[in-house]
Amino acid sequence: MGDSGGSELVRAYDVALLDLDGVVYTGARAVPYAVDVLTEARRRGMALAYVTNNAARTPEAVAEHLVELGVPAKPEDVVTSAQAAARVVAERVPEGASVLVVGGEGLEVALRERGLRPVRSADDEPAAVVQGYAADVDWRQLAEASYAVMRGVPWVASNADLTIPTERGIAPGNGALVGVVRAATGTEPVVAGKPELPLHRETILRTGAKRPLVVGDRLDTDIEGACNGGVDSLLVLTGVTTPDAALAAAPGQRPTFVAEDLRALLAEPVTARREGDAWVCGGWTVRVADGALTVEGSGERIDGLRAACAAAWSVDSTGSTGSAVDTSGVAAALGW
Repeated sequence: MGDSGGSELVRAYDVALLDLDGVVYTGARAVPYAVDVLTEARRRGMALAYVTNNAARTPEAVAEHLVELGVPAKPEDVVTSAQAAARVVAERVPEGASVLVVGGEGLEVALRERGLRPVRSADDEPAAVVQGYAADVDWRQLAEASYAVMRGVPWVASNADLTIPTERGIAPGNGALVGVVRAATGTEPVVAGKPELPLHRETILRTGAKRPLVVGDRLDTDIEGACNGGVDSLLVLTGVTTPDAALAAAPGQRPTFVAEDLRALLAEPVTARREGDAWVCGGWTVRVADGALTVEGSGERIDGLRAACAAAWSVDSTGSTGSAVDTSGVAAALGW
């Protein structure tokens, strides 16, 4: 993490690649500040791409939901893992081929856009299987996928998220359902969604982004995907990732910027700076000593977290004492 400086994020990057669940909305509710911030970001000239690993809904349905919440969006602003998965499938099977679908309407629409024919039974002799999340996926659909995969056809998963956030809490995601087919067949799917590159590629192709900023709430999908794609990222703490988890982020899952919420898009980027053996941000100073972090100072808790993350991440993952840096109690000491 480098020094603060430069213009606001909204002017430094041409396209924001925004995750949806936990960043823009949670279920039927907009995340605090999301509506006003995204409206202002678009007014200032930043293009917004809503990039989701959820393959259940069509871009039209996603855009309609966003507009209902007050978020500026059109169907062409939405890029789904279903679209990325459909492109991956289309690169592996003949045009017009049948593809067995496990999942929702979003996958069927995306396949048709690629000139493929979605089917629901292994008896239809599909040339491939594509699997994505839908709330009504049941044993029968998983069994049909298993029958087809066991015959050796390509198997593409829209994403491998083990969980999804809902208004009631954390629920099983597509990755959990993919695990059922994996266990039944002993086969690994090609994964299209974050953190793998196909969804990143799909988004860049559709938006023409030259300097994108990935905005997400998950280290293992959004941020890792940005790292895999070689682009900058902003982690917001409005979804799955906790301050403790951010401190313990593994190499390859560390964001460029950390913020409490989307308001960071409209501000100049703030990161910690190195001063001797310490990392400093705002009124906080953090050092690594004997394999643990020491925290001094006061001020905005997010600044303390930025300094603590920079300090923890500056040490090799094995640490100077042969074990990981101890970050226990640091988030609490900062007021989280």
